[in-house]
Amino acid sequence: MKHRIVILGAGYSGAATTTRLAQRLQLDEVEITLVNAEPDFVERVRLHQLAAGQDLSPRPLREAYAGTGVRVRVARVDGVDVTARTVAVTDADGERELGYDTLVYALGSTQADGGVPGVAEHAHEVASRRGALRLRDRLAELGDGGRVVVVGGGLTGIEAATEIAEAHPHLWVAMTVRGELGDRLSPAGRTHLRRVADRLGLTVHEHTEVERVGPAGVVTADGTPIAADITVWTGGFTTHPIAAASALTVTDVGRIVVDAAMRSVSHPDVYAVGDAGQARGWRERPLRMSCASGIPMGWQAADSIVAELTGAGAPRMPLVYVQQCLSLGRRDGLIQMVTFDDRPLSLVLTGRFAARYKELICRGAALVAGRARWVPYPARRRRISTRPSLALVD
Repeated sequence: MKHRIVILGAGYSGAATTTRLAQRLQLDEVEITLVNAEPDFVERVRLHQLAAGQDLSPRPLREAYAGTGVRVRVARVDGVDVTARTVAVTDADGERELGYDTLVYALGSTQADGGVPGVAEHAHEVASRRGALRLRDRLAELGDGGRVVVVGGGLTGIEAATEIAEAHPHLWVAMTVRGELGDRLSPAGRTHLRRVADRLGLTVHEHTEVERVGPAGVVTADGTPIAADITVWTGGFTTHPIAAASALTVTDVGRIVVDAAMRSVSHPDVYAVGDAGQARGWRERPLRMSCASGIPMGWQAADSIVAELTGAGAPRMPLVYVQQCLSLGRRDGLIQMVTFDDRPLSLVLTGRFAARYKELICRGAALVAGRARWVPYPARRRRISTRPSLALVD
C-alpha cells in the first residue's frame, strides 16, 4: 500500500513542499495529494497589483503538476482529525473524507480585523484573490476625487497604497499608520519611502490608530473622522481556525508549533509550513508570516519527510532573512537589506532598479513554489525504507 501524503493549501509554502516531494520520492511508493480551495496557484504577493487593476497570468495547479504524479483536489478544507488521520473536505461533488499517513498543513492566513468594529462589514482587503477582485471593481467605480484610505503601515499596506495611488491618480489616497511611515526600515529606506509618497500625492496620517470603520470612512482613537469612499484594511493576518479546533498544539494566535524539521511538536505525522506554522529562525526568533519564510519552511518539511520515509539525510534549511522587498507602484521599489533575524541594515536599493529586482523575486517565487517540472536544484528520487529513520534534524 502506498504511503499517503496529503498537503493542505497550495500557496507558496504548500506548493513548494509538494514540488520538492514529487521530485525526491519514487511515486510508485507514495501517493501525494494537494488540496486547494482554488484551481489556480495564487501569487499572493501580487494581489495589490490585481486590486489596482492589473491582470495577472493564471497558473492552473493541474497544469503545473501534470505528469508529476501529484493529485490535485480542488476542495475546501473543513476540518482535520489528527487522531483518525483524516481530513474533511468539500468539493464540487459534496463532502468528502481523505485519509493520510503524513499531513502537511499549509492553509496559510487570512486578514485579521484586530477586533476593530466595522472591518468585516465595511472594509476591503487584499489578503485573498476574491478580496482583491472586489476592491478592483469598487475602485473602478470611483470618479475623480474619490477617496481611499488604507489602514495599516506594514509592507502590505505600503504596497497597496502606493500601487493604488499610481494606478488611479484621479483618486485621493491616504494611509493611517500607528507609528512612523516605514518604521521597520532603515533611515535611508524611510527617506525614500517618504519621497515616493510625496511624488504620488499620498496623504499619510502617522501615529494614528483606527478605532472603528464605517460606510463613510474611519474614526481614529482620538475621535477624528477620516472620510473615505473605500477603506482598505491591511492591519495584519490571522491563521485559519481549523488547526486550533484540532488536537494539535498551537500558539495563542492559532499557529501550529513545530520543531526544526517542521513537524508538529504534538503530532509527528503532521508538518506545518508557511503562515500556519510557528517555526524559529536565526537565534531562535519566531519567523514572521511571509513568502520569505514560507518557501524555505516548505523545503525543510519536504526534506524531513523524505528523511523519515527513506532514511536519507535531512540537512537543516537555513531559516534566515536577507532582505525585504517592496514594490512602490510599477516604476519604483525598495529593497531593504536586513540581518539574518530581520533587522534593517543601512543598505537599501531604490528606484527602477529596485522595482525590477522585486519583479524578479516575485517571478522566482512563483516558479520555485508552483512549477513542479522546473527544477532549480539537483533532484534524486529515493525509495521508502522499512527501517526507522535516524536522519531527521533535531
